[in-house]
Amino acid sequence: MAVTNDLRTFKNAAWLGWQMEANWTDPFLFATYSIVRPIAGTLILVFMYLVITNGETETAFFSYMYVGNAFYMFVAEVLFGVTWVIHDDREHFMTLKQVYIAPIKFYVYVFGRSAIKIAIVSIGVLITLAFGVFVLGVQVGSGGVDVPLFVLSLLLGLSMLLVMGLAMGGLTFLTAKHEGGINEGVAGVFYVLSGVIFPITVLPHWVQGISMALPVTYWMEAIRRGLMPDAMSEIAKGTGLEGLSNLELVGALLLSAFAFLVLSVAVFKYADKVARRKGKIDWTSAY
Repeated sequence: MAVTNDLRTFKNAAWLGWQMEANWTDPFLFATYSIVRPIAGTLILVFMYLVITNGETETAFFSYMYVGNAFYMFVAEVLFGVTWVIHDDREHFMTLKQVYIAPIKFYVYVFGRSAIKIAIVSIGVLITLAFGVFVLGVQVGSGGVDVPLFVLSLLLGLSMLLVMGLAMGGLTFLTAKHEGGINEGVAGVFYVLSGVIFPITVLPHWVQGISMALPVTYWMEAIRRGLMPDAMSEIAKGTGLEGLSNLELVGALLLSAFAFLVLSVAVFKYADKVARRKGKIDWTSAY
């Protein structure tokens, strides 16, 4: 019965999330926006790369950079999406108190609302990858695709991002309108330190130790190995994780994700407790 109720909560929250995400325009314009937005954002980085390298895109490193940037969309959007659920319901619609006291698990509701963001950004990632393969010559699938590695790492990575978003969502209970800055700051740390657009080996040695403690670092490496094994073999010695086999890489991702799961749940519970004690659950910032 509990599982059935959780699934119903998740489904209804996802439907609500879709209505809130897509009801601002007609379906055709929304579809156009969903296609143009990720490509336009990616082209900014591509043009910068072209200027720096004088147009050298037929390299393994270009594919490394492009794929990392594409999947970073998940990092930015999922972290932002989870926290925005709390902010939106509290500040804009002023319904957070009603949802919070409803006979449902609040975090299931949050994950359901966030699921539609994952679905939308997944379309953006697919469009970005397709554009890269067919227009820019990105080496995705050129040496085959390691499907088990890719699927497993993708699921682990998305789960990890959701629970990390839950922790920041808890902090949103205690802040006014600062969750945007918090999200961007955390996402920015991952962008720089997790090998999104350049290998962590270019960082100072002491910073590389921090990078090795972040689960997104292992996620990016696993995703790339799954999608473009040939290209990764060309630059394997420069990623900083070449000493790990695929199995060890997934194991490291699993362990780091579990560690962040424990930390995130603890942070959320603590923030929830403090917010309830101080009456901040539905306390709008009013500015």
